[in-house]
Amino acid sequence: MTRLLTLLVALLAAPSLAGAGPGKFNKVLAPGDAAPAWEGLEGTDGKKHALADLKDKEVVVVVFTCNSCPVAKDYEDRIVALAAAHAGPDAKVAVVAINVNTGRDDALPAMRVRAEKKKFPFAYLFDPTQEIARRYGATYTPEFFVLGRDRTVLYAGALDDKSPPEEPSTRYVEAAVAAALAGKKVEAAETSAAAGCRIKFNPKKDD
Repeated sequence: MTRLLTLLVALLAAPSLAGAGPGKFNKVLAPGDAAPAWEGLEGTDGKKHALADLKDKEVVVVVFTCNSCPVAKDYEDRIVALAAAHAGPDAKVAVVAINVNTGRDDALPAMRVRAEKKKFPFAYLFDPTQEIARRYGATYTPEFFVLGRDRTVLYAGALDDKSPPEEPSTRYVEAAVAAALAGKKVEAAETSAAAGCRIKFNPKKDD
């Protein structure tokens, strides 16, 4: 009887010990899951970047984006404004953009041109293996993830509730950042991604 009781307790505890599993919209991650780390991703600044480089930041905002998607382009000014308002060398928040599309218009040379033209005040990284997007369950551009101090996912989904040029009435990412900095629960922890372009995943041998 004691062994049976112990087994039942272990089974009941298992979901809380594991990650939250697939979310409502994301098939891979859910709020509360540990955020996948990246390392050695080349940026438009010519440097290699890792999530561990941001260990002093309280909050990290990750956006999967690209050069070629019209919706992603429309959102660039809002991402720049987000970084200008909350991120920076001495800020508690970092914004990181990651592109995994491998077409010519999305290759690193084109990314450098785009970053210079738009004066991106954040790291713009390239992952030609596309693994980091797969691990985050990202499927659209742009798609956002807010990571807390312990690098768990606090929010996943769209930047806000209205695509440009409409003005948003609810800014999901900014609300998640503010809650994280205040040590509060993120009320809207998951939304569907913006109605952008699907990430152009290359077929894998085991697909």
